[in-house]
Amino acid sequence: MERKGKTKQSVSQNKGNIQKVNIRDMFWYFIIFSIIGLFIETLFCYVTTGNIESRKGLIWGPFCPIYGVGASLIILALNKYQHNDFKIFFFGGIIGSIIEYVISFLLEAMYGTRFWDYSHFPFDLNGRICITYTIYWAILALILMKIIRPATDHVLAKIPKKLKKIIEIVLVIFLSIDGIVTIWATTVYKNRALDIYYNRNTGEKNENIISQIEENYFSNIRMYETFPNLRVRDENGKELFIRDILKEAGKI
Repeated sequence: MERKGKTKQSVSQNKGNIQKVNIRDMFWYFIIFSIIGLFIETLFCYVTTGNIESRKGLIWGPFCPIYGVGASLIILALNKYQHNDFKIFFFGGIIGSIIEYVISFLLEAMYGTRFWDYSHFPFDLNGRICITYTIYWAILALILMKIIRPATDHVLAKIPKKLKKIIEIVLVIFLSIDGIVTIWATTVYKNRALDIYYNRNTGEKNENIISQIEENYFSNIRMYETFPNLRVRDENGKELFIRDILKEAGKI
């Protein structure tokens, strides 16, 4: 009887050590890991290609949202496995790949273009995910849950509650505007590239303020430097790099 009592007590203590995740935690994880993700992507690009290339997902700010969303959902999904490294690694790879596939699909539906394509990697699925990045997700999940998340929670706990709330409100407003402007900018960029590709005569330039913003603020150079790997589909469904269309036409 005494041994059973100790076992129940031990199980209860382990459950008590599982840290809960709330919606505000998720928001902060999204922000922090979007920034960390951009650094990882930039470093990975430099190591593999020797070039420093923008891997941003939004037109303003140092954010790569795929990592922010992925990390937040991985933490939520793997939270109950905090003390099981194998399950974190195994399920982290699977969950990360599912998230990446869904986000790739949604981004293409929203923007009409793909932000990444793994069709040249072995064992890919529709170019949206591949076994190589599944392994990367598994490793990242383990590092995330065992090292980065505890350190992040420690830092966030030191921020005063009132200050944290103000920062949250500002960031929500900023990111909402950022997302809307990004959709606007990429839509203009995509349509402009298709007009060039098909040699469409757009006629005289409209001098209203909206057109001026689109022409000057969403210029080809700026959009190319911000989203160098953006793609567009032609009328036959073939994917084309916007940068290739613009370079061939001498527009960048």
